[in-house]
Amino acid sequence: MPSLPETELLPREFFARPAVQVAPDLLGCVLVHQTTDGLVAVRLTEVEAYAGESDPASHAFRGRTARNAVMYGPPGYAYVYFTYGMHFCVNLVCQGEGDASAVLLRSGLVIDGAALASARRYGTAGGPGADGRAGVRRRTARSTVPREIDLARGPARLCEALAIDRAQNGADACAASSPLRVYAAEKAVPAADISTGPRVGVSRAADVAWRFWISGDPAVSVYRAYAPRRARAKPVTTQGPEDGTMPP
Repeated sequence: MPSLPETELLPREFFARPAVQVAPDLLGCVLVHQTTDGLVAVRLTEVEAYAGESDPASHAFRGRTARNAVMYGPPGYAYVYFTYGMHFCVNLVCQGEGDASAVLLRSGLVIDGAALASARRYGTAGGPGADGRAGVRRRTARSTVPREIDLARGPARLCEALAIDRAQNGADACAASSPLRVYAAEKAVPAADISTGPRVGVSRAADVAWRFWISGDPAVSVYRAYAPRRARAKPVTTQGPEDGTMPP
C-alpha cells in the first residue's frame, strides 16, 4: 500500500480559478479525512467541473439557496450534498466568492487507511459497518471479497469510505488544522494521460465534456448517461367505481 505523498496542502490560490481549469489539475491529488476512528486518504482519479449559475447542470443554476450556499463562498471549501435520499457527494469550491463554481470528486484510489475504508463500506467481522452495526456486510449477495480498487470508485463510495457527510459541508480543505484537506500530487498527471467526456447522470448540458479522468485507471467509475426514473404506479386499495393504479 503506498504511503501518503510528502507534498504540501493545495493553496487557496489553486482553487481561485474556473472549475473547468481546476478539475484536471486535481487528478492525482490526495484527499484526506482524519476522524476519531483514524485517517483515510484517496488519490483522485476522476472529477467533474460545474460552472455555477451559467451551468444548467449545476446546483447553483437557479441561484443561491440554503443548500448550495457554500458554493458561493471562498474557494477551497468543501460543498457536501445529500442525493437520492441515501448518498453524500463532496465538491471543492472554485473561483471567487459569489461565483458558485465547484468540482465534484467522483472517484479515487484509497492509498492510506484501506482497512478503515473497507469497514465503513462493507463492515468487518469485528468492526462497524456504514450503518453502525458490528459485523454487518451489506453486499452478501455476491459473497465475494471486496476489492480495494472499488472502495472509493464513485462519488458516493468515496464519501462513504472517507466518512464524509453533512458535518464536512463548509470544511476548509486548504487549512492544515482541518480534518478534511487536499494535498498536491506527488507528480502532476500529464495532459496526454487525461481523458474528457460528458458528466455522469446530468439531464441538462449533458453533452458538455467537463468530466476528467486518468486514462486507463481502474479506479475510475463506470460512465452512465442520465436516465429518467420511471414513476412506479401505486395500487389503489379504496373501494369505488375506479380501480387500477394512480400516479405517485
